[in-house]
Amino acid sequence: MNILLIEDEPGVAHFVKKGLEEQQFQVTVAHDGHTGMKKALDEAFDFIILDILLPEISGWEVCRKLRKDFNLATPILILSALDSTSQVIRGLNGGADDYMVKPFKLDELVARIYAIHRRHKGILSERNTLAFEGLEIDLETMEAFRDGEKIKLTAREFKLLEYFMKNPGRVLSRMRIMEHVWGVDFDLGTNVVDVYVNYLRKKIDKQFEAKLLHTVIGMGYVLKKDEN
Repeated sequence: MNILLIEDEPGVAHFVKKGLEEQQFQVTVAHDGHTGMKKALDEAFDFIILDILLPEISGWEVCRKLRKDFNLATPILILSALDSTSQVIRGLNGGADDYMVKPFKLDELVARIYAIHRRHKGILSERNTLAFEGLEIDLETMEAFRDGEKIKLTAREFKLLEYFMKNPGRVLSRMRIMEHVWGVDFDLGTNVVDVYVNYLRKKIDKQFEAKLLHTVIGMGYVLKKDEN
């Protein structure tokens, strides 16, 4: 299991990382909220452990943005020294799957990770999906498949693909994509859209004969059936 640990205290981060790696987890550490949120969106993780009192952006805000703004379904466990009932309720109501108070026992943390992961995998009886020409995405689990083959996407790539699949056959300009996927309505002066479309194209089209994601020169991009 690939875990993102967002924790600013070096001692705690080292202890958790070392302990989880001894249990055969892969652990990536971010030491502030901004870096943690960017990693959560740009890389594919199975689980997030999140502190609350973080530099740059608080854990409350990180959790809210990941859930509300980016629809990230990855399980989140809050690990915090804030131990009041109101804080626990705030964390759970804010989108976290569980809340543990520091100090904690590593074996309990591991048990909770496994329990949350099992619950996350089995909780959905009805799936909210979009499908187009053999391409399918699950909006709840953020999983993507083409012709039954699972495609591993980052959160940002998934959001981009979701936007295309909600608008099949429609040419989408770079500005419109920027607004819906990055949440900005102005030109950032970068080629970030082109870069991410290229990332996505390599994952959903490269191994398949029929291409689905096409460039419309001077206009943008479109998801459509390959007519060649």
